[in-house]
Amino acid sequence: MLARNFVSSLISTRSFSSTAQNSAKVAVLGASGGIGQPLSLLLKHNSMIDHLSLYDLAHTPGVAADLSHINSKAKVSGHAGPDQLGDALKGSHVVVIPAGVPRKPGMTRDDLFNTNASVVRDLITACAKNCPDAMLAIISNPVNSTVPIAAEVLKKAGCYDPKRVFGVTTLDVVRANTFIAEAKGLDPAAVNVPVIGGHAGITIIPLLSRVTPSVTFDEKTIDSLTKRIQDAGTEVVKAKAGTGSATLSMAFAGARFTVSLLEAMHGKQNVIECAYVKSDVTDASHFSTPIHLGKNGVEKNLGLGKLSKYEEDAVKAAIAELKASIKKGEEFISKN
Repeated sequence: MLARNFVSSLISTRSFSSTAQNSAKVAVLGASGGIGQPLSLLLKHNSMIDHLSLYDLAHTPGVAADLSHINSKAKVSGHAGPDQLGDALKGSHVVVIPAGVPRKPGMTRDDLFNTNASVVRDLITACAKNCPDAMLAIISNPVNSTVPIAAEVLKKAGCYDPKRVFGVTTLDVVRANTFIAEAKGLDPAAVNVPVIGGHAGITIIPLLSRVTPSVTFDEKTIDSLTKRIQDAGTEVVKAKAGTGSATLSMAFAGARFTVSLLEAMHGKQNVIECAYVKSDVTDASHFSTPIHLGKNGVEKNLGLGKLSKYEEDAVKAAIAELKASIKKGEEFISKN
């Protein structure tokens, strides 16, 4: 997997054709929240987007008005409340979903389930009705459960395409890149660490044996770095002391994934990102691995690849937790 400078990608200076096939409508659901606002700001800069459609329960027209003053290509529209959700979604090529409640001190991602499960169910139901062919990038936690929720909703609506539904785990990659770069004195933008599994606790498995450029660590350092990457979200929640969770870094990671997806949809070759998708590479029905993105979403699942003994053991330990989270999401839909 090749590393690349995603700052320059987010604020794109490349020239793309302005024809319809090389421009896109991107909808952000939860656009006035802590993740949604900086995510929308980053996406407003990208030249592949000609319409940035912002939706939230409230305050979205103000966010849209603010962003619309930025002198970049994308037209911005703001939509507030359930009555305007359909208009926000119609014609969307990509839907990014950071909606939901954030974590607070002492909360796990799973503690968010009861609230965010309903939010994701309702938003995906609207996507199925208004933009059934759109790419769906789900940020709302717990991702290990909300992606299976989305899959079940889409199945019931008769429009489920597993190649087009992604759990955004890019923040784990971004963190791993940063922490490994700090440990080795490297440029973080030049480091790439594949992260597989899921997006919570021990299901987050950074492949420190496959870092680009190649680096080595002793076993104790591998364990400490792995645990820091797994617990990085809690690190931010504690540092913010009740005022929020990882909003800015998640916005950056969400924008990075969205831009990669758009690039692949517009024909760029060899676009690879890790994402939590429908999968048969392990016993868990959803699993994050490096994904080759293409015009129709998942072009190829690149699988686990070669793992170290430490990483093999980590995968085995994660499977039971992933299966339980997936089952919880699926059962939520069957009961609701």
